[in-house]
Amino acid sequence: MEPWEMREWYADYLDACNRHDLEAIRAFVDPSVRRAHLPGGAHAWVADMAELFRAFPDWRWRRIQLVVEDDRIAAHLRASGTHQGPFRGIAPTRRHVNVAEFAMYRVTNGRIAEFSGTTDHAELLSQLTK
Repeated sequence: MEPWEMREWYADYLDACNRHDLEAIRAFVDPSVRRAHLPGGAHAWVADMAELFRAFPDWRWRRIQLVVEDDRIAAHLRASGTHQGPFRGIAPTRRHVNVAEFAMYRVTNGRIAEFSGTTDHAELLSQLTK
């Protein structure tokens, strides 16, 4: 894909995420996606997203910066939501959280083949337990 196509592709992916459309998200992820320090495969990816959406029904990402080079995307995002369901062993607090995320993707055939990044769950959990 050309850089402009990758940017549009990522905008579509982020839109699916912000709509919490798990089947649409799955369509963006290679079935055997590799994730640094996390279980691989699209099933694990979608399961993690489902857990997040159950805990934070209003969870949204906002793109801050996007860099595209060849088959790679680097994204700086802000993510936020209100804690309304159990998350990582913490009962709902009704607190609104806001965290930074940095993500690196390798996209092959229009699907995420590799991912690494910093979803700052330490900061998120800190905001829930203050």
